[in-house]
Amino acid sequence: MVNKLMSGQAYFIIRVLLSIVFLYSGAGKLMDVHGFAKVIGGYGVLPDQLNLIAAAVLPVIEIVIAVGLFWDIKGALSSYMVLLLVFMGVLAHGINMGLDVDCGCFAPGDPEGEAYHSLREALIRDFFLLGACGYLYFLRKVKGFRSRSVFALVTR
Repeated sequence: MVNKLMSGQAYFIIRVLLSIVFLYSGAGKLMDVHGFAKVIGGYGVLPDQLNLIAAAVLPVIEIVIAVGLFWDIKGALSSYMVLLLVFMGVLAHGINMGLDVDCGCFAPGDPEGEAYHSLREALIRDFFLLGACGYLYFLRKVKGFRSRSVFALVTR
């Protein structure tokens, strides 16, 4: 069992699952950029004029990171973790402020984002995603798995 959890297959499966989460999340938000801008506005962390820009840019970044992580491109896992930490900070802010807003995790109006309690659930889910990222780093260190440069992928 331990051998399977430490295998290249486990590394690949976890990477793909993390990629799917960001790809699904980014695609859902791109389907309704204006709705996502309203969700961002609900947190009050950006000036109103930047909400629409953030709503258009963030999903694209998520999709680029998802594709990079799927292909195991150098920097994608770190970027995933950084963006996840930003999202966790925003969720923690929302919880701390007692906001009753859609978490905005997958798309505006998603069933999970119906009320305040979903912010806590989303934060817990993000901790699990962060743990999966940490496990990928652990596998890289212990098993020597290496990410690829984008140039190595293009020249194949």
